[in-house]
Amino acid sequence: MNILFLTLVGNDDICERGIYNDLMRKFQNEGHSVFIVSPYERRLKRTTKIIDKFSIKLLKVKTLNIQKTNILEKGLSTLTIEHIFLKAIKKYFSNIRFDLLIYSTPPITFTKIIKYIKMQHGAKTYLLLKDIFPQNAIDIGLMKEGSILHKYFRKKERLLYSLSDYIGCMSPANVEYLIKHNPNLETKKIEVNPNSSEPISNNISKDEIHFMRKNLGIPEDAIFFLYGGNLGLPQGIDFLIEVLNYFKNNSKVYFVIIGSGTMYPKIKNWIEVTNPENTKLIPSLPKDEYDKIVACSDVGMIFLDKRFTIPNFPSRLLTYMEVKKPVLLATDVNTDIGEIATDNEFGLWAKSGDLERFNHNLLKLVKNKDEINRLGKNGYNYYIDNYTSVNSHNIIMSHFSNV
Repeated sequence: MNILFLTLVGNDDICERGIYNDLMRKFQNEGHSVFIVSPYERRLKRTTKIIDKFSIKLLKVKTLNIQKTNILEKGLSTLTIEHIFLKAIKKYFSNIRFDLLIYSTPPITFTKIIKYIKMQHGAKTYLLLKDIFPQNAIDIGLMKEGSILHKYFRKKERLLYSLSDYIGCMSPANVEYLIKHNPNLETKKIEVNPNSSEPISNNISKDEIHFMRKNLGIPEDAIFFLYGGNLGLPQGIDFLIEVLNYFKNNSKVYFVIIGSGTMYPKIKNWIEVTNPENTKLIPSLPKDEYDKIVACSDVGMIFLDKRFTIPNFPSRLLTYMEVKKPVLLATDVNTDIGEIATDNEFGLWAKSGDLERFNHNLLKLVKNKDEINRLGKNGYNYYIDNYTSVNSHNIIMSHFSNV
């Protein structure tokens, strides 16, 4: 098949690891022709072009800034990106007839492109639902429920779902949420298609681990807890700071926080004022460098804002699981990520804001390294069985048994 994939992820290298790149490479390896459209944001000062690598054609389209920008430009970019993408598709892929269109949320504003590809190409369409907007913005106070803006985006959201032939959700809770809040949707087109990635070989030696931990300033007998990813309102960073503050004088634990976002300055300020000896804050790193630090850690952490009514399922979970690290979670009660982790014995969960329970879980791991190893191995096995790009590819291709 000729497969067109739309994404806001802006990297230029299809070989770079990531949930979308890994999946697209899997399709290409299975003999399909893959075409990807993604943005060149204004800040990069680059023009639209095609990058052809490993028989995958990546169309980089010049757009306004979408991420890490002010709310006005972000909103304007969200509203205009489908027009810009569609114009580029018509210009650069005019001689291609697409059989399958895959796209992810965010954004929810690709409806004109979906309509065009369905009508002009007769293609099937598959939505990878990674973000339930605008409800997520309402949950954390970024949008007012019932406002004109909310009504506009909710209309766009409903149209996106109705145009999609298939909708792949990250977890069972996501499927249930979508069906409950969109009763007009055909349930047969909604399925679980979780975040996925291509497994990596963890070849880092004990000497390398020792060197990297020493370089990070981690004592040999301390348990290394890692948080990596976005540092914004959705991640419940205030509760993360509560945890850091509670353990600031505990030499048995060491926290490394890696990432960027609107709440980065708040963590940085807390560190400058408190001056803890067991916490290090690092700005975002290249993927390969970050993966090495994950491999050196003992436990991965995931935080989500307690106000969420939608079932988020952060993809950073995969990064921990694929190198046999257990996960320590603090989330809202509506996501099932904690339930899945505890039921399958690869992590420990507490409600975001429940400091007593979270600390109990953390200290349980500090006191028992065998438990850390057991949970980590369980997580790896669950990842291989459920969260690889092979699994995600097979779920999508199950709808095309004649190919």
